[in-house]
Amino acid sequence: MAAAKAAPTLDRLFESAVIGGLDAPNRIVLAPLTRSRATQDGVPTPLMAEYYRQRSGAGLVVSEGTVVSPQGASYARVPGLYTARQVEAWKPVVAAAKGRGALVYAQLWHVGRQAHSMVQPDGLPPCAPSAIPIIGDLYRSPAGRIPFEVPRELTEAGIAEIVAQFAAAARNALDAGFDGVELHGANGYLIDQFLNASSNGRTDRYGGTFSNRVRFLAEILDALAEGMPMDRVGLRLSPSSTWMDMRDPDKRGVYSAVVRLASARGLAYLHFVEPGIAGSVDVEGDRAAVVPTSDLAAHFAGPVIVTGGHTAESAAARIEAGTADLVGFGRLFIANPDLPYRFQAGAELEPLRREGLYGGGEAGYTDYPLHPDNPHAVPSLAS
Repeated sequence: MAAAKAAPTLDRLFESAVIGGLDAPNRIVLAPLTRSRATQDGVPTPLMAEYYRQRSGAGLVVSEGTVVSPQGASYARVPGLYTARQVEAWKPVVAAAKGRGALVYAQLWHVGRQAHSMVQPDGLPPCAPSAIPIIGDLYRSPAGRIPFEVPRELTEAGIAEIVAQFAAAARNALDAGFDGVELHGANGYLIDQFLNASSNGRTDRYGGTFSNRVRFLAEILDALAEGMPMDRVGLRLSPSSTWMDMRDPDKRGVYSAVVRLASARGLAYLHFVEPGIAGSVDVEGDRAAVVPTSDLAAHFAGPVIVTGGHTAESAAARIEAGTADLVGFGRLFIANPDLPYRFQAGAELEPLRREGLYGGGEAGYTDYPLHPDNPHAVPSLAS
């Protein structure tokens, strides 16, 4: 009888990895997490620098979603990368995140039809691939939850303008000190809206076939390539999610087309949201829509990150199996700013508090304790 295969040790999490030709000190990723602590005009704050400093033990830090234009935002106090003031304010935040050797990428974001006229600078409905509203979800407005609006269908000129905004934000990210950028192509935001048939009913060169629906993403990549190497650009995808009405009769087909594009362009990495995660919550999901991330990852030539519900043990197992190269953590990293140390030391993990998840001050943001035995448990920048 063959001996049972030994479980992978957590040592796999602490091996170095190469992303974009640069060394990440371990394979633990701080996943992008919207925390809403910027100013009202999208300028990063010293409190954000402290938050990222506390979590700088990750091998790769991916910033919270950072909008490429005022029209790209949906909620208050999310940071941007479209003004000189924002770029300058990001510099100390990025330096804090790099404090212990982490690579740091800016996640570039445009929410598309997930916004609302009440937060659009011109007071008009948000833009999208087609004039198709989100069905089955409600917008979180200051006055409470209200139905999503019918968005404005983007013209080709409007698409070109947003492509240029992504390229400008990427250049600004490099100026701010980021090592690279991650395009947010997941969770039903604008790039994802072009990919899925439920939100893209266009009949021009941006709709219909897989190659047409991938065109918006391809044009963003082309624009970014004019100012930075492609191996400094990552891409986040949620191929199995139906959150925000992201439905398609052939999820596997459309996201396979995206993976082929990413591999051909030599992107820094692909970052997959695991099945069973919708936005920031666990869900049963639409079983017919599930596309195992390992199936898609097999067709990508570069590093693969998976995020969603992992423990230290399951993360090490994915790396050992070769179906992921790095693993992202979100909620565990919120509650445990020194998560890599706790994993390595076998220390107890702190529970997540709902307080302060989206907006506020220090409470629920920078007041989670570092482990007392952690040699990096130094006083905060604000003390």
